[in-house]
Amino acid sequence: MKTRVTELLNIEYPIIQGGMAWVAEYHLAAAVSEAGGLGLIGAASAPPEIVREQIRKAKELTKKPFGVNVMLLNPNADEVAKVIVEEGIKVVTTGAGNPGKYMEMWKAAGVKVIPVVASVALAKMMERAGADAVIAEGTESGGHIGAATTMTLVPQVVDAVSIPVIAAGGIGDGRGFAAAMMLGAEAVQIGTRFVVANESIVHDNYKQKIIKAKDIDSEVTGLSTGHPIRQIRNKMTREYLQKEKDGAPFEELELLTLGSLRKAVMEGDVINGTLMAGQIAGLISKEQSCKEIIQEIMEQAVELLQYQQQSNG
Repeated sequence: MKTRVTELLNIEYPIIQGGMAWVAEYHLAAAVSEAGGLGLIGAASAPPEIVREQIRKAKELTKKPFGVNVMLLNPNADEVAKVIVEEGIKVVTTGAGNPGKYMEMWKAAGVKVIPVVASVALAKMMERAGADAVIAEGTESGGHIGAATTMTLVPQVVDAVSIPVIAAGGIGDGRGFAAAMMLGAEAVQIGTRFVVANESIVHDNYKQKIIKAKDIDSEVTGLSTGHPIRQIRNKMTREYLQKEKDGAPFEELELLTLGSLRKAVMEGDVINGTLMAGQIAGLISKEQSCKEIIQEIMEQAVELLQYQQQSNG
């Protein structure tokens, strides 16, 4: 399936793996790229030398294109931005801020810049700043979220910008992929389904929580702080929401979640850890390789899109 995004990124299928903190490391990124999508290394708050090491390890596992997700709030963002150029990375996705100050350096190095946006205004701003595409991410997604749903956000962003739009949030199978294409997207970004991939280093306890999740098992913490995060409910989310309700100060809430994502991913602490996952978790029922995931999604999507064309034709 060829779209402007597959041509822009030189990939076989218009599927991008989310740049999830602690989860999106070199094993997963390389496996997604090898399977024909675009794998991403999530730089999160990692020091630049760790990001460099991750990039080099991914290069040992794949010769295909992969990218890096840069959290612009990361205190090391300036150094990470330089590492990307030095290591010859050709695709960057960005979150939590405006990548404007790195745009000139990245463009000069031939880096394609794709910011994640949660509003039409931000999408337009990113296009003016020189972004090559945008990821319109709906509130259904796991982790840090905006307010608009994927169904409402994607077509409005598509209408507002001329650069390609990638849909994200609540997409976990071929039906979601086909729906995103019908809304005008030219690729999708998938996070939660790749968390349970065979190649994902995420602890099995965390994977099982996603596999066993029902449609109502995710909830959002941090609405009162302006930093809402979607995750699977557990003891920690119940405590957090109670503290929010009681008007606990930001520092007290922060203390509750300090290091909790690492606890969940690396140690399998599903009681006090942060189990970031999208609302689509209830649809995910098995662990598969990245290749199987991508092939299954594409086969289902192509069938649906062809059926739709025939119905109209």
